[in-house]
Amino acid sequence: MAEPGNQDFLVTSVKSAGTAAMLLAITQTLYDEGLMKKMVAKSGYRAVVTEVGGKTTFDDFNEKINRAVIGACLNSGIIQKSTNDIHAVIHATEEAKKGILVSVSTSASLAMKIAVARDDHWIAVALFGKSALHYMTNHERAGLGVMHI
Repeated sequence: MAEPGNQDFLVTSVKSAGTAAMLLAITQTLYDEGLMKKMVAKSGYRAVVTEVGGKTTFDDFNEKINRAVIGACLNSGIIQKSTNDIHAVIHATEEAKKGILVSVSTSASLAMKIAVARDDHWIAVALFGKSALHYMTNHERAGLGVMHI
């Protein structure tokens, strides 16, 4: 059993890019995010975190999330500006969005934390956040997409 206040118990849980990305996406504070980034790096994964929000209409959320993920990955050096890398990120993002957009009204608002993690062969995009038709009906949603690079 881990000692109180000891986050090292999660280190052994980071066994894949998908796990690394999801653990980063569910952090709730910048402090926790920083600790998780260190843990993910210690496990051999490169990672970046960003956020996006908007309505679930195609022009808004879908375009924002693709730009945000590709931009964060390129700016952080997780991927190169190559066809293979961008293709893999787009596919992982599309897969993650399917988990978020299932049974969501076309007029719902979304606020998502996005984490991307990769190793030499796999890249994962994790989405975690809230959706609502009205601010009093917020509830959590999650999605994960993993693609071979």
